[in-house]
Amino acid sequence: MTSAAAQTFRTTRRVEFSDTDAAGIAHFTAFFRWMEQAEHELLRSLGLSVFMSVGGREITWPRVNSKCDFRSMAKFEETLEIAVTISRLGEKSVTWSFQFTIGSSDVASGEITAVCCEVGEGGSLASTPIPTVFLTKLRPFLTPNS
Repeated sequence: MTSAAAQTFRTTRRVEFSDTDAAGIAHFTAFFRWMEQAEHELLRSLGLSVFMSVGGREITWPRVNSKCDFRSMAKFEETLEIAVTISRLGEKSVTWSFQFTIGSSDVASGEITAVCCEVGEGGSLASTPIPTVFLTKLRPFLTPNS
């Protein structure tokens, strides 16, 4: 069950020279880094991490899908606002949703789906149900009708 409105986590990123192509426009790959950075910031703000011990088990979140749709360009030294919500919170996976804006201009939107995995012997990964500590702290960010 979700509330009427999801919480939204917001952060900003300045378009650095290293993020741009020869024309000074943010290269598409930068958006994927910014999505991951925004996800990590949200988790840290909740006392969580993409790699942490939970109940004596090492938990991590490998990505299984990512996409980004572009609507307008972001240029060197502009500041992007990134709004983060969750569009799906399943038994073993989470789909993060990202909205990029500059002022009132819609720049891009993207998603990353990550699967909760337990790290085993030799670094092996096995999907596992999302621990309650994550579910409790992430649920407020779940968009209605998800």
